[in-house]
Amino acid sequence: MSLRLSVLNVMCRVLGKTRMRHVKRPGSQRNDFDYVGRAFGGRAKGLRERAEPGAPPFASCEPEPGAQGTILYFHGGGFIAGSPVSHRALIRALVRRSGCRVVAPDYRLGPEHMLPAAQEDARAMWDRLIANGTRPEDIVLAGDSAGGGMALSLMAELGAEGVRPAACVALCPWTDLTGSGASMVENARRDPLLPAERLPDLIGFATAPGTDLSDPRLSPLFARFKDPVPTLIQYAKTEIVRDDALRMADVLRAAGGQVVVQDWAHAPHAWHVFGEALPEARDAIEKAAQFIKAQLSVSRGD
Repeated sequence: MSLRLSVLNVMCRVLGKTRMRHVKRPGSQRNDFDYVGRAFGGRAKGLRERAEPGAPPFASCEPEPGAQGTILYFHGGGFIAGSPVSHRALIRALVRRSGCRVVAPDYRLGPEHMLPAAQEDARAMWDRLIANGTRPEDIVLAGDSAGGGMALSLMAELGAEGVRPAACVALCPWTDLTGSGASMVENARRDPLLPAERLPDLIGFATAPGTDLSDPRLSPLFARFKDPVPTLIQYAKTEIVRDDALRMADVLRAAGGQVVVQDWAHAPHAWHVFGEALPEARDAIEKAAQFIKAQLSVSRGD
């Protein structure tokens, strides 16, 4: 474990987890998330970035020499926070290391827009890419936390229609909104960032009363996957959604999917957002980039 990660874990536990325990409104969480992107995003040297309007609006980032494929990336934030800005460091690092274009929709968030608004925006962004001429085999679905769950949900939806993207990358995915994983209890004290006791409040911000939290659009752990595409899942052993990742891998394998699972011993949830500033984030993003390049090559028959 690097010195920077050791310091980050302390900061997450002292400041981040404490703040999450007491925050009353999603607005303050959104500010915290965007601060991370602005503080650690670095420079966009060698990249082309633009913001596009639409439903949903999205941010695009690609290498100046040209992209080798498209990563449709869904940011995390518990469906109530996060944006392409908050994930700027992760996105830029992923573009540089994969050579791909990243398209990151600024999807609708609760409580202004309850689930499945986010999932509807995810599908709309996919359809927009296809309508603009991007081939399914040139697209990798990806995301972290809630966004990792969205990538998996979209994969299940597309698979039911016989449509196959190149691959899927799920970073610390939140796949079970019912909170039934044993790690919700086992890692409640060990998790340096996420307070397990706030899960009901988070669900209340993101969903309408009476929502079926096992709906596979919201909780892909309960989805039926038809011929799932190759998937990379990364997670931290100490996070409360550890079992969301491990059980998701089991579901995909049972459906005949090829799954690569990579774990880190002591990282906080979705540590990837610190990009090049954190050695463990660089390592994880590099591994994800190598997986993406390999799967794009296979999908195209290179």
